[in-house]
Amino acid sequence: QVQLVESGGGLVQAGGSLRLSCAASGIIFSINDMGWYRQAPGKQRDLVAVITSGDSTNYADSVKGRFTISRDNAKKTVYLQMNSLKPEDTAVYYCNAEAKAWGTGWRDYWGQGTQVTVSS
Repeated sequence: QVQLVESGGGLVQAGGSLRLSCAASGIIFSINDMGWYRQAPGKQRDLVAVITSGDSTNYADSVKGRFTISRDNAKKTVYLQMNSLKPEDTAVYYCNAEAKAWGTGWRDYWGQGTQVTVSS
């Protein structure tokens, strides 16, 4: 099994910055894509950014130029640097990883979510 634990959410004023972290733990053989999704109240969960094992990245149009995703493979951790935050970025942010762990094949894993609130 793989556990993903997020940290770094909180309350920030519009124009401010936050950095989210997500660390994977367990007996992990390999991790492919890692990403961040978000879900605002009453809305579906949407992709924010994804980074491949080769460090290729992809972003939602709404965050391009403001958010940066990165990963540290040695630490099995993915980060999301969020700058120039807007009230519409308010949501619960979820970490996602495709991983192969002891006793399992490739599976999709999710963190518990961390709240990001941007005040105007």
